[in-house]
Amino acid sequence: MEATIALRLPRDAASVPVIRQLLDASLRALGVEPPIREDIQLMLSEACSNVIQHAAPSDDYMVSTELHRDRCVIKVVDAGNGFDFAGAHPAPPPTSEHGRGLLIMKALADDIRFVNRPERGSVVCLEKKLRFVKDAPGLSLLLNEELEFGQGVPEIVGDDPYVGDHLPTGDHAHVK
Repeated sequence: MEATIALRLPRDAASVPVIRQLLDASLRALGVEPPIREDIQLMLSEACSNVIQHAAPSDDYMVSTELHRDRCVIKVVDAGNGFDFAGAHPAPPPTSEHGRGLLIMKALADDIRFVNRPERGSVVCLEKKLRFVKDAPGLSLLLNEELEFGQGVPEIVGDDPYVGDHLPTGDHAHVK
């Protein structure tokens, strides 16, 4: 099984909790561990908040999430002016209330990729390895391919299961 959620959202702060809660409900139903769900919620919130604050003149943005095997891949796509992710981004002062979004996403994601599309916006691709509680539905639903091929499924949380790469290497953030 592969689960995909894709939404086009208005560039409005009210859209952030909607996508965050929708994804969290899906992850909870599959039995993803609470700390992993919290990391995913925070990464998603930061990526969406950056679009809302910085993606002018875009009126909306797209969020797609893919749950496949032991991974959650999130792509946040805006149609703004683009952003120089490679440029120097100094750490904000300790008392600053803003400027930590990229640092937070980099700290929480297992993999993060940025694609700058000048005059056509930006893509942030965040990837997080999923861990499941014991007897979680996600163990049999998302990891079903491993059962079919005899690769086994982790029985308990903490075994740090690795079931292979879910996507070929390279830039996965190509969006039309």
